Amino acid sequence: KINLNYIHRLVKKEHLNEFRLSVIKNINKDRNLRYHYFNVGKSNLYELVGNELMMQKNINLSIQFPNDETSLLPIHSDVWSGDSAFEINLWLPLVNCYRTKSMYILKENKYEILLKRIKKLKIKSSQKIFESVKGYLKWIKIDYGNYLLFNQAVPHGNIVNSENETRWSMNCRFKSIFSPYEDKKIGEFFLPITTRAMTKIGINYKNPFK
Repeated sequence: KINLNYIHRLVKKEHLNEFRLSVIKNINKDRNLRYHYFNVGKSNLYELVGNELMMQKNINLSIQFPNDETSLLPIHSDVWSGDSAFEINLWLPLVNCYRTKSMYILKENKYEILLKRIKKLKIKSSQKIFESVKGYLKWIKIDYGNYLLFNQAVPHGNIVNSENETRWSMNCRFKSIFSPYEDKKIGEFFLPITTRAMTKIGINYKNPFK
């Protein structure tokens, strides 16, 4: 039996990305994966986003070995790089995540402070952004069997995992079918997961006078 917390004892650091991509490719071959992943957070997704949803085509997987500097995501907001501000991320840990074995997120109501500091100090690098708000970051403590839904417009990231266990987590974006899109479009990045009857009728309707 393999304990995911200690996979770093079996896979060499230099093979980590190849290993991760192989796992992603194989899990996404399962045609039922998106359906089951959606159902993990279905009720809260309906409450927060609506009941006609687009879902990311492929589900992502992150694996972060202890003391590995090659698997870092500096502080960022997905919206800064072409995602829609109307998207939500369902983050699912496959092991218990805590302290540096987890991710951080900017605390509620601190985004305006970040905006003012970026404009005032003309900050451009992610490291300087991190340093300017590191006192306002919250480390997510979340156990296997739970999930996190977060607004990916909010800055987040991770640092070197200084715990003695490997982090495994999956993530996938959702949005309302009818909310605005940015760089990631229907068919290319998103596919519908829930579509109501009248929406299907409306999409397929052909006006004979046009």
